[in-house]
Amino acid sequence: MSKYKSTFVQTLIARGYLHQCTDIDALDARAAAGPITAYVGYDATADSLHIGNLVSIMMLHWLQQTGHRPIVLMGGGTTKVGDPSGKDETRQMLTDEKIAANIASIRQTFDSFVRFGDGATDAIQVNNAEWLDALEYIPLLREIGRHFSINRMLTFDSVKLRLDREQPLTFLEFNYMILQAYDFVELARRHDCMLQMGGSDQWGNIINGIELGRRVAGKELLGLTTPLITTASGAKMGKTAEGAVWLKGEKFAPYDYWQFWRNTEDADVGRFLRLFTDLPLDEIARLEALEGAEINDAKKILANTATRILHGVAATERAAETAQQTFEVGVTAEGLPTTDLPRAEIEAGIALFALLTRAGLAASNSEARRLIKGGGARINDVAINAETHAVGPEAINPEGVIKLSAGKKRHALIRPV
Repeated sequence: MSKYKSTFVQTLIARGYLHQCTDIDALDARAAAGPITAYVGYDATADSLHIGNLVSIMMLHWLQQTGHRPIVLMGGGTTKVGDPSGKDETRQMLTDEKIAANIASIRQTFDSFVRFGDGATDAIQVNNAEWLDALEYIPLLREIGRHFSINRMLTFDSVKLRLDREQPLTFLEFNYMILQAYDFVELARRHDCMLQMGGSDQWGNIINGIELGRRVAGKELLGLTTPLITTASGAKMGKTAEGAVWLKGEKFAPYDYWQFWRNTEDADVGRFLRLFTDLPLDEIARLEALEGAEINDAKKILANTATRILHGVAATERAAETAQQTFEVGVTAEGLPTTDLPRAEIEAGIALFALLTRAGLAASNSEARRLIKGGGARINDVAINAETHAVGPEAINPEGVIKLSAGKKRHALIRPV
């Protein structure tokens, strides 16, 4: 039996979200006493979040499910500065119009995980440009800057990483941690927000906000972080040959998303079911106890549930049907990722390595060559070992497409147009 009284803290611990907390007992007491408000911040550097953001998004989901109010803080202001945490290089500067477009696009993702509205526990989306754009520089330095020690700021990992690698850290980026701390104070003042959540790389920034809240507003704020998610083999979560696993269907198709979860390592199934689905814990315990070939059933449930939450029931059913047709029946399925290619290129003959790259099954031509050389490339389910093999019109199958495969689990179609 848990020593914690609040359902929120019990859920965080039972499902594996908790890494660090500034005062877990205080958080538990306040969450048990009534609804609390908590936030996670997201900069709008792209028009979609990616799977690295999914743990914190799921925390906002469970915050609401256990009776509390989530705030989705969009960094309309901080995106103009750039968070140096975990970055070796300065981010590209985006226009105000591009940032606004990215925020509008990202909002659609959150609609899949939390309920927005005007109720006591309904989520709200806030843009920190509301207060950061209006700040006057000298008053900010006088009111806020005096509470930050340069000596201490230099010890934070986000700064040390750049300096140790002799990579430039601009003065603009150096101010990011001040602005993020100020965000916490503003949210506490405006929305009675008392908890900031984020990844483990945000611990220093969260601590800054807590200390600033105490000094300038007399607020007792709290913070918690999630663990860095790696696979059982030690790889960073969410890295594929195609690049990032985006949460926007136009950037990463629902079928690919489904297949990403279906390809989970056996040892990760239980952990990922707890973190990335809303299945009950007793059902997850049953699924992760499966052994042998039955573990594949658990992986399909993981894929179905995770895809349903993000992309909905219809897209999930199409993805599962496509996978069944492709892997179990052995036919070409319409739902596979498809790349249109001018028929003239195919008639002239195109190198297989180039085609694999065009189809997104390899990140580069050199990677595609290695795939072919290693025996992992197939055309219409026939292995091809020649790196310079030319794909011509004879490869177009009866369905009018060319099916490419990278290994046993990744497939794509080339459609002549």
